[in-house]
Amino acid sequence: MLTLRQIEVIRAIMVTGTIAGAAKLLNVSAPGISRLMKYTEDSLGIRLFNRSHGRYVPTSEARTVFGQLDTVYKKVEDLQFAIERLGKGEGSELSFASVPSIANVMVPRAVERVIGKYPELDININILKIEEAIDYLLLGRGEFVAISSRSDHSVVHFAPLATGRLFCIVPAESALAQRKSISPKEIVEHPLIGIDPNDPYGAIMTEIFRRQNLEYRMKIRARFGTTVCSLVAAGAGIAIIDQFTVAHGKVNGIKCLEIEADTRFHVYVAYRNDLALSVFAEEFITTLRAEMRFVSENAEGRRTAKAEKSS
Repeated sequence: MLTLRQIEVIRAIMVTGTIAGAAKLLNVSAPGISRLMKYTEDSLGIRLFNRSHGRYVPTSEARTVFGQLDTVYKKVEDLQFAIERLGKGEGSELSFASVPSIANVMVPRAVERVIGKYPELDININILKIEEAIDYLLLGRGEFVAISSRSDHSVVHFAPLATGRLFCIVPAESALAQRKSISPKEIVEHPLIGIDPNDPYGAIMTEIFRRQNLEYRMKIRARFGTTVCSLVAAGAGIAIIDQFTVAHGKVNGIKCLEIEADTRFHVYVAYRNDLALSVFAEEFITTLRAEMRFVSENAEGRRTAKAEKSS
């Protein structure tokens, strides 16, 4: 049985007619080519080339197999080309979805890194409400969903992405912007802008007030965190927002204050457990997880440092 390397060497000698030429074509040493050629002929029990004045001329017995060897070599080249295309993402598409809070800053940063690795990969991103995620996966519209809550489902698996916290955001030009932190009791004294209490982040927000028996009035409700941020920047009130929406200082006109309460929450990636993820989906999930954990761990590190300094 010939190996692919032996086929490659035989073809190189056929093309160039010399050991030196084959070695140059394959970018290896001539003695190595000569040794492999001798070993190949000994193993097969037939002479493939006649040596004449330094030239290698195919024997009459071997001519019949050279055409097939060339065909095999070209198929291997085609396979290598296909693998190289796959390695760049060429001809492939990654489809996935995200809830708005993760899609705002985190997803674009992950996309940038993944495209750097797979420059020819096409990416199709959908922005979904939480309640749309299961149908999106079951209908096969995409491979996974980055989501801010989880549920029990026989077909859909929820894997952890990161743990985050909520911030209180205030207008950058307001007196509150001089503060570094704020208590829930102080928050309810101001006009409050927020998302629906039935939303995962909204539920955490209401729990902050419930634990301290605080009454609050949500003056303005908005569906998406980016809208909430714009309303705060415009001076319409203050709000509680997840740290991923405002990560890396991407929102102008607001100041993020630490909330003097436990505001931790978890985010997940949901995907079908009966289908294998593509290599591109796995790479994206790994990258997104790293981006989100970097944000949450850095924020936690700053919070710990401030606590130690104040004590």
